Amino acid sequence: MKIPLFPLRSIFFPGETVPLHIFEDRYKQLISDCRKEAITFGIPVYINDRIEFGTEVQLVEVVTTYEDGEMDVVCVARQVFEIVEFESNLEGKLYAGGTVNFLDTVNDGEESAKLKVLEGLEELYGLMDVPFSPVPIDKFHSYVLAHKMGLSFDQEYELLRIAKESERLEFLRKHLRATITVLKEVDRTKKTIELNGHFKNFDPLDFDGLKS
Repeated sequence: MKIPLFPLRSIFFPGETVPLHIFEDRYKQLISDCRKEAITFGIPVYINDRIEFGTEVQLVEVVTTYEDGEMDVVCVARQVFEIVEFESNLEGKLYAGGTVNFLDTVNDGEESAKLKVLEGLEELYGLMDVPFSPVPIDKFHSYVLAHKMGLSFDQEYELLRIAKESERLEFLRKHLRATITVLKEVDRTKKTIELNGHFKNFDPLDFDGLKS
């Protein structure tokens, strides 16, 4: 399938709201075409000087149009794709495009796996003393709080490319456990440092029966 492309160094997960400020002429044309023809476009992730995977998005609303033609728009992310062929300019257009294949996603996430991720996230927020608003288990999936789990840009990109929900949940669970372990060690180290320079009470040792 061939779609218009709007490469960005940003990652959007399916179901996510995508606010964009449009100021380049090529993307003004793209948004205009989306409004007139009800087409979708893709946001491939620019990473490591390459674009390979991205997310299809659909225009929902043009919030503001400025005198110079710039726009604030809101889109919604739909499905993940892999680029098969990239064209810097679609025929007769200012903007880029390309042929893409959409990932065959598998929604095989089990409730027990979701609970482990949510429990890990709640523990992480507790360690950081950040308020955590519980998400109902029936409303939760791997993309819902992906931007709020402390993933690096590379890790978010890795998550985007995983087709199976079960594997995405396991990826998040492992990340949370590793992060929690590091934070606990940092907290222990901090407490140890705070003790330095202070007098400490040691329990006296009983030497009865001690042999050399």
